[in-house]
Amino acid sequence: MRIGYARVSTQEQDTQAQIGALEGAGCERIFHETASGGRWERPELQRLLGQLRRGDAVVVWKLDRLSRSLKDLLLTLEKIELAGAEFQSLTEAIDTATPAGRMMMQIVGSFAEFERAMLRERTRNGLDAARQDGRVGGRRPKLTAHQQREIITLVTSGQKTGADAARLFRVHPSTVVRLLARHRQNGAKSA
Repeated sequence: MRIGYARVSTQEQDTQAQIGALEGAGCERIFHETASGGRWERPELQRLLGQLRRGDAVVVWKLDRLSRSLKDLLLTLEKIELAGAEFQSLTEAIDTATPAGRMMMQIVGSFAEFERAMLRERTRNGLDAARQDGRVGGRRPKLTAHQQREIITLVTSGQKTGADAARLFRVHPSTVVRLLARHRQNGAKSA
């Protein structure tokens, strides 16, 4: 079965031109909706993907109707492929049922993989530069060094239980448990 998908971004636009092209391309069923291409909350697209069977073909008027982001586009195309279905874009003349169409999608996938690798490299370089400047990533500690020493003293001396110390300092009991475990571990290392 050839299944069409038409999408517009705003209420002022309409899908009639897309639907006409999809009907002309032999689509027996057409899902259409008004939603931004950058959002994944597109219920009609989700319904379409949920109903795909082996041998079906998903047809769009233009590639950007399926998604505006390359990452999202590739995820959607992967879902189509996993269902055993084909994909066709009328405007860009991409058809994964043909060798040329499969090659085109692999090229698009290669660019996406390159883009992800470059992003990872930029992130790693940024983190390395931050570490060299003395900045450390992650969440800020809930407790100051003074508060940590105070909890350790209260609990190890028996004045408070771990749960009491957690309530007193308004932290989760597991925070106190981890703090005490680190303290014991550091004490064992120095002994």
